[in-house]
Amino acid sequence: MRYLAPNEAQRQEFHRGTSRHAYHMFGAHPVWQEVDCWHFTVWAPNAQAVSLTGEFCFWDYEKYPMQKQFDGTWELRLPDKLFTPESNPEAFNYEGAAEKLRTYKYAIKGADGRWVLKADPYAFAGELRPNTASVLYDMDGYTWGDSEWMDNRRSWVPYTSPVNIYELHLGSWRRGENGRMLTYGEIADQLIPYIEEMGYTHVELLPVMEHPLDMSWGYQVTGYYAATARHGKPKELMAFIDRMHQAGIGVILDWVPAHFPRDEIGLRRFDGTPCYEHEDHRRAEMPQWGTMMFDFARGEVCSFLLSNACFWLEFFHADGLRVDAVSSILYHDFAREDDYLANHHGGRENLEAIAFLQRLNQTVYHDFPGVMMIAEESSAYPMVTRPVDMGGLGFGFKWNMGWMNDMLSYIKLDPVYRKWHHDKLTFSLFYAFSENYILPFSHDEVVHGKGSMLDKQPGDLWQKFAGLRALYGYTMAHPGKKLLFMGSEFGHFIEWNFDGQLDWFLMVYERHPELCRCVRVLNHFYRDHPAFWQIEDSWDGFMWLTPDDKERSIVVFMRTDRQGKSIVCLTNFTPAFYPVFRFGLPKPGLITEVFNTDLTEYGGSNQYNAAPVRTEKELCNNLPYSVPVCVPPLSTVYFTYEKDPEPEPQESEPGDTMNLLSMESKEEKDDTTT
Repeated sequence: MRYLAPNEAQRQEFHRGTSRHAYHMFGAHPVWQEVDCWHFTVWAPNAQAVSLTGEFCFWDYEKYPMQKQFDGTWELRLPDKLFTPESNPEAFNYEGAAEKLRTYKYAIKGADGRWVLKADPYAFAGELRPNTASVLYDMDGYTWGDSEWMDNRRSWVPYTSPVNIYELHLGSWRRGENGRMLTYGEIADQLIPYIEEMGYTHVELLPVMEHPLDMSWGYQVTGYYAATARHGKPKELMAFIDRMHQAGIGVILDWVPAHFPRDEIGLRRFDGTPCYEHEDHRRAEMPQWGTMMFDFARGEVCSFLLSNACFWLEFFHADGLRVDAVSSILYHDFAREDDYLANHHGGRENLEAIAFLQRLNQTVYHDFPGVMMIAEESSAYPMVTRPVDMGGLGFGFKWNMGWMNDMLSYIKLDPVYRKWHHDKLTFSLFYAFSENYILPFSHDEVVHGKGSMLDKQPGDLWQKFAGLRALYGYTMAHPGKKLLFMGSEFGHFIEWNFDGQLDWFLMVYERHPELCRCVRVLNHFYRDHPAFWQIEDSWDGFMWLTPDDKERSIVVFMRTDRQGKSIVCLTNFTPAFYPVFRFGLPKPGLITEVFNTDLTEYGGSNQYNAAPVRTEKELCNNLPYSVPVCVPPLSTVYFTYEKDPEPEPQESEPGDTMNLLSMESKEEKDDTTT
């Protein structure tokens, strides 16, 4: 990406917080003039001095001073040959010299007179941890092959399309020999056929931005514009996404605009004073996470983040961003209780952050049609997924954390006690259409002592697997798009460990392959039936048939598509078997079992409805028709529901009409005479 010198309007956009292309102005960019050069720009308004340093000058802090501009930015241009082994042949005659010479940092003399080394906030590449220097990298030159995908994406409407997301952490999905982390290309070789076979529509990657600590899973970012070197170079990540697109798989990236780590090479007190964080510790620090919070009242911070979001969508063709920790952005008192600084109205809402999120979503949806902006938002903040001109935040989707918490607390209960908590199954429908929801069983729910998805289930081993299959079947039919964390699809026994690969060896044991087969069939069933995803914003696509059978912990509901085709979902959350169970239907017709988590091929007890069942004229749950079916233990069963055609109104012949009128007149005359 060549350096583009900003004009005055572009500089002002950066400082006002509306710049969408700040990465063109800041960072290190190649420049072609009489000799090839690199142009460096950094924002450090309160620094006494700034220099460029690195291996190329033996980390001399003052050999290459930068020039301060009128607006607090510092600039320097150096010849490219300075960063090649030929420039220092006596000192760099070892393998990898070219790579080392292309590393750099900014040496910043702060307001207190102390020198510190800082990584470039806009660097396009960074060293592999534990090293922390920025790396010169030209983003130009990659030839994309996903034009068909990108063209189709522009007109794609996710709200009325199937969206089923496989969430994964690149470092621990699979590993190479001796625990080696795989490259982006090696992961693509194995991931693409797996996703195609399993039937997911998208993958969501935990943050791929550069970070120093594996234990943070990528959520404590130091290189916001740099793809992590753990798996290769930035263009290798481009190739990974390109290959995913060519295989028909979307790629969503986790993005962290709420907070950043305290590491000295990072953004904290960047020029010796708070630049990216607030000067008051009550807004600057997040004690719960040990990190620093971005100050959205500063225009330069908003431009940094707005440009960063657009950077990943533009240069890496990402299909969406899942915005992490939105609740901590929205509220000044998040995790602070009484120790917070209120807004100028005396309230707890972060007004500047709200304005930023609105601007972010408006910009992204305008410039990148067809992408998904997803909020991980756990509070009751209203209209997260409503348009900005209606007063909303403008996100496309929101994680349904309330539904997730209710379901996970429910399935942990022994089935004997579930009848006392039946409301956890039904409460979500009171608000299911208030936002555009994604139903997440994410990485956060299988760590820190919470147990794996399989281990959350009570009972013996058979019941654990049966209960998990039933939960997945229920989830797939419930309104909302879907997300499942890696390993949960085949019944990972233990909690997720970021420091090793998933326990793929479990796939040679019984029950795990059967569960994986069940999830695979579920995924394809979901994609093939519009009733599960075409109408998700109103009661037109959902109807309760049996919402209140708490004694048996059974729920039955119906999903319907725009053509009126319906699928009935029945879930039994106890190990009891019911040879005959009756539920109501609104119209006469025929139901046929089309999916059952209790089949032998999925590891179940093989109780099923072998033949179609016709409705009977018998009132049930205030519905005029009903059907008796077999209900397997700990299971979800789907039925197609073919309604009988409505009888056409009969048209009377003209003569019949005249005769009818004559008869009515005769009756009236007879009544008068009498």
